[in-house]
Amino acid sequence: MFKLLGGLKQYFKWQDIQTDNIVFRLHNTFTTALLLACSLIITATQYVGNPISCIVGGVPAHVVNTFCWISSTFTMPDAFRRQVGREVAHPGISNDFDDEDAKKYYTYYQWVCFVLFFQAIACYTPKFIWDAVEGGLMRMIVMGLNRGACKEQEKCAKKQILLDYLLTHLKRHKIYALRYWICEGLCFVNIVVQLWLMNRFFNGEFISYGWDVLNYSDQPQEQRADPMVYVFPRVTKCNFYKYGASGSIQKHDAMCILPLNIVNEKTYIFIWFWFIILACFLAGLIVYRAVIIFVPSVRSQLLNARNRMVPRNVAKTISTSLDLGDWWIVYMLARNLDPIIFKDVATELAKRIELNDADENDQNEKKRMH
Repeated sequence: MFKLLGGLKQYFKWQDIQTDNIVFRLHNTFTTALLLACSLIITATQYVGNPISCIVGGVPAHVVNTFCWISSTFTMPDAFRRQVGREVAHPGISNDFDDEDAKKYYTYYQWVCFVLFFQAIACYTPKFIWDAVEGGLMRMIVMGLNRGACKEQEKCAKKQILLDYLLTHLKRHKIYALRYWICEGLCFVNIVVQLWLMNRFFNGEFISYGWDVLNYSDQPQEQRADPMVYVFPRVTKCNFYKYGASGSIQKHDAMCILPLNIVNEKTYIFIWFWFIILACFLAGLIVYRAVIIFVPSVRSQLLNARNRMVPRNVAKTISTSLDLGDWWIVYMLARNLDPIIFKDVATELAKRIELNDADENDQNEKKRMH
């Protein structure tokens, strides 16, 4: 099992330079690795047994197994609430009386591993886009100052280069911030769309799946039907037709065991809870970003909270004097630079901003005098 999933460890490597936040990484790295792991486990039948085993007389078992796997199997929904052992042999298994409208067909199990794989690709896409458009800008301007252990002369030179960059490129970082926030928005859209698609994939039964499982034990005994067994039945039926010796069509009613659904039901109950939690986190993140954009007064508090060594007046000067894109760059620097180095950079940046503002005011005053 370790060899099977060992390749996913690269998704959990620590980033020395962070250009995103933890919710973004939970969507792009953890969820991607989770879905890939589920796809690999389901694909590796040596770990979960044969995907289907059918019981039928008069026909070789491997033939029926193959046919029922590549076509479909079905249950009778009205038989799920009948008493097992007296009224029915297994939940959902009863005589169909050739009533096609009463049958509930299952074809998803053929596609689960592929669907999980494409879901993983969709979850990784926002990170792929962000890494492409970010272009290593944050790593370039940090210049190794995320580690404070370096020579003082080298440290001072790099801090000076960083300050010159920030002052030279004022009001040029709006697109940088906007692209990142769009990628965060794509994460939320991706999760919502995936929930909707999974609901369609499971015939409208996925949205309430986790909630139904939680409420299962609270239902009356006579009305109780295990939602995991209903969505992922362990035993189903399959009709196999063949010609007899005289050329007449013979119907063979097979009962099929789906051990793979034991894995599927546990996999998707975890995915349901994780996707609901992640959707809530991402919705909260979007609200948080909206507050940053439309309530400028909170920016100085956030900058001060990121690094408590930065004086409040310095954080306020930076937040009120810089536009949103430049503030975001400084905020991300606060996450990546060594705390003491960032305090020095922020203090010097605030001083230079005040001097620039004072020079601009003097020049404006002189123009008015003339």
